[in-house]
Amino acid sequence: MLGAYTFWDAMWTMIVFFAWVMFITWVIMLMIDNFRRTDHSGWAKAAWFIFLIFLPILGAILYTVARPESADDYVRAKEGISTGGGNSAAEELASLHQLRADGAISDAEFEQLKKKTISGS
Repeated sequence: MLGAYTFWDAMWTMIVFFAWVMFITWVIMLMIDNFRRTDHSGWAKAAWFIFLIFLPILGAILYTVARPESADDYVRAKEGISTGGGNSAAEELASLHQLRADGAISDAEFEQLKKKTISGS
């Protein structure tokens, strides 16, 4: 039976097919990320694009490893997400007021923390 195509051959074909689909999707997502980045010049974007096209496996791995975590700032800027990680001064003052009302902090502590919050340090 030279031409028999078994069930396991079909399963292997599907695994390989979907692995290629995942890889191609990964490379396309990296190209999209490359062109959205604001920390690259046009020449750097072009070089990464050529690298991803002509050496896709090596290029995708190197781009993923070399990409800094701060490169997704374009997403934060678009969505208006602060990279500071803190609450606004108004939110801080509201929480301090609630703590004072609950008796968790004294009036003196409230005034000290309020001054610190307003000054921004």
